[in-house]
Amino acid sequence: MKWKEMTAVELRALDRKVPLLLPVAAVEQHGPHLPTATDSMIAEHLCLTAEAELSETVLLLPTVTVGCSGHHLDFGGTLSVDHTTFIAYVSGILDSVAAAGFRDIVIFNSHGGNQAAAQVMVESWGMSHPKCRVVLLTWWKLAGEALSAITETGPGGVGHAGEFETSLMLAIAPDLVRHDRIEKGGNLPTFPWAESDMIRGAQGLLHRPVRGMTSNGVFGDPTAASAEKGRRIAEAVVDRLKTVIADLGRG
Repeated sequence: MKWKEMTAVELRALDRKVPLLLPVAAVEQHGPHLPTATDSMIAEHLCLTAEAELSETVLLLPTVTVGCSGHHLDFGGTLSVDHTTFIAYVSGILDSVAAAGFRDIVIFNSHGGNQAAAQVMVESWGMSHPKCRVVLLTWWKLAGEALSAITETGPGGVGHAGEFETSLMLAIAPDLVRHDRIEKGGNLPTFPWAESDMIRGAQGLLHRPVRGMTSNGVFGDPTAASAEKGRRIAEAVVDRLKTVIADLGRG
């Protein structure tokens, strides 16, 4: 079920035990080969796939398309809001659904820059709404174990516009991928304890603007991407997402 396609009468008639799914994403540069809507398109594809398979046991909210992407502004093509605005905006959406009587909400994130603000928001909003259950998921963390078996690149290969995001876009919207512009990321070195990518977490957090992480706006290795790999990634993530939603629906 999709919130934006239903009438107010139909929404009022729904069982309030139905979990809600809120995608949060970004519009930002993704190197020379991927569109700026990459994160938003990935989030919507994964959530729409889960919604189609779960049918009337989940209610999909409209995507929060623009997120916290200030660290990408140097490369151009990026839209961003600050952390305070993001927290206030998403909290307002949660306030609306809580006022309507819904109690279980899954926030599905597809952008690394949203993670810190979203976690603060979940902690704060959850404390002020003790009757609600709010869950924060980031897709590559949610299915990390399965995705580790899919990647074919080494450390630093599964990053921004790298192997995984490019594979997903090849599966979702191959016509929007500039195939002739796919090139390895210009990954720039950092301290050993700060090295990380989507699959491999760092030992410590070192803030670096994207310009300090990569010379070409790509962090990772998109040359290892394929549409078949993208379909495997999507299947792994959707399976885990459906499990979380089903668990909330039963609880």
